[in-house]
Amino acid sequence: MTTNVSDRDLAFCLRLLSHTVRDSPAPASAEASDTAVLEAVRKLYALCKEDESGDLVARVYPQIAKLFQRFCASGAAMRPSHGLILLAVLQYFLDYGESVLHDSDPSLRQFFRSSLSRLYADPAVAKATLDFLNQNKTKLLLFHASLLSQFFPLLFKIIAWGDSKLDYAFMELLPALVGPSSFLPLFPAILDLPSLVLALESLEQRTGTLISVNGAVARKSPAPEASWFAFVMCYRALLALMDEAYTGGVGGGGAESGDEGESTSRDETDALFADLLKDENEGLPERHWSFPGMAAALQIAMGGTQSDRLKHAFRLAPTLLQIYFDVALRDVNDSLICALLPILFWRVDAMFPDKDFSTEARKKCMEFTLAALKQSPHFIAVLKSYRNLQPYVFQSKFEIPVSLAELALQLCWAVGEYGGGGPDHKDAARELFESLELVLYENLSSSRAARISLSADTWLKTPGSMTPGTPAQARLLCFVVTAIAKLSTCHRELLPRARVCLAKVARSHQVVDKAVWRRARDYLGLMHEPAICSSILGSSVGYRNHPTNIQWADGDTKAVASIPFYLLGEKEGPPFHDFSLADVIKALA
Repeated sequence: MTTNVSDRDLAFCLRLLSHTVRDSPAPASAEASDTAVLEAVRKLYALCKEDESGDLVARVYPQIAKLFQRFCASGAAMRPSHGLILLAVLQYFLDYGESVLHDSDPSLRQFFRSSLSRLYADPAVAKATLDFLNQNKTKLLLFHASLLSQFFPLLFKIIAWGDSKLDYAFMELLPALVGPSSFLPLFPAILDLPSLVLALESLEQRTGTLISVNGAVARKSPAPEASWFAFVMCYRALLALMDEAYTGGVGGGGAESGDEGESTSRDETDALFADLLKDENEGLPERHWSFPGMAAALQIAMGGTQSDRLKHAFRLAPTLLQIYFDVALRDVNDSLICALLPILFWRVDAMFPDKDFSTEARKKCMEFTLAALKQSPHFIAVLKSYRNLQPYVFQSKFEIPVSLAELALQLCWAVGEYGGGGPDHKDAARELFESLELVLYENLSSSRAARISLSADTWLKTPGSMTPGTPAQARLLCFVVTAIAKLSTCHRELLPRARVCLAKVARSHQVVDKAVWRRARDYLGLMHEPAICSSILGSSVGYRNHPTNIQWADGDTKAVASIPFYLLGEKEGPPFHDFSLADVIKALA
């Protein structure tokens, strides 16, 4: 009885598919017909799963394949129900394609280009697509490794236009989107999620549809693999851009007229939107944010009120950034992370002009920077060329964005904390030390101290930080003085120069803040006790087993008795004891 029922179901489903492939249903019955076809495909899939011999798979395959090609060729007549049917057929191809010698990869790409590029705004298709990709994530990564990396911009359209119900499914899928060719482009894509919402809303208003001009065009130039050559070229371009920006090279050709300025802003915004609306990964986008009026142009495009979709993007993007950064620290190789850092430095001050969103996104970026440098301290040595930016950041005659100044302070702290990359990077440490010297001497000799406005809500709690409310220049000099002391402790050949620097600060009590010259004086005193100096200021990089290097992170489980309490208590004068830590260690030995 069961066999007869299955045979009747099989015959009915095959006839229905054959009829659908030959003839198009009447418009009045199209929806009902599509529902019947979807159920037929699912029924055939279930029957193939129950068939242990595997003969049924070969019998069903010709009609399934014709149906797939029929719906993919629908073009402008494609309906959301077609997308659901194609997803059911793709599941059949993924599970049984090997049995009938069917390569699923072209079919998957055809679905993205011909169907999803038109139907991504439909809630049912969007949810079904994310569920399909999550369900088959392992198989796709193993046998179609470049698929998700190539089409991640199209998936970002789904989450940009969809509601919060899709958030969890997309967050589950995001780690699978990270690949060698997509890792770098993913970062600006996440940061520009609010801009993508504006681009989609603008497209709908202007054309009445959400199908971009290039939406269904097959692109044959996926992003190239990241290489050190590409990184070096990108990094040099970045430094040149930042150098021009801080020395007035960009936008210094005179004021534009009002009409020309508006036209330029509109052109730049349209170019950004065109890049964001692409369906396939073509590598790193153009540097539209180098246009100085981009934030203002986006503010105008947003209008007076924020749409619900835009508010959703503001909430979601920082969460996606955190997932992206977690995957980067866990799975991505050092060369790609090192290539990401210059892009991150540049985008810290190039974000959508919403205060809450930009504050949260910058916080995530800076936390990732410190985590990456902690995990791989040698990045500091590789990125030592970033020192070229520091003189511009700390000169008072330039208007420096708060975010960029805060990033420079955090990098300054990391240079000292990780010894300029460790004891094996002496050349890089020397260059970084010279940069810190330059910053210190410029601030000491300047009659007008650099004033960098840092508000309490952008404060990052990092070791060595001062309390909020301390004058900006004092905070800067405390970072620099501490970095100089730490760097010279790790690289002993820099000690003479460090003593000269600290002595200059200690003698400048009428120029600098009291906290700065007291700190410099304390560091000078520490340098007369090498063992204590190493325990307090020594870098954890490369010295973990050094007898005088204390692991402060172990303080919750181990007793730490070598802290110079007279320093922590800010008492005046020399220590009240006459022994050094080296004497204690020798006695214990």
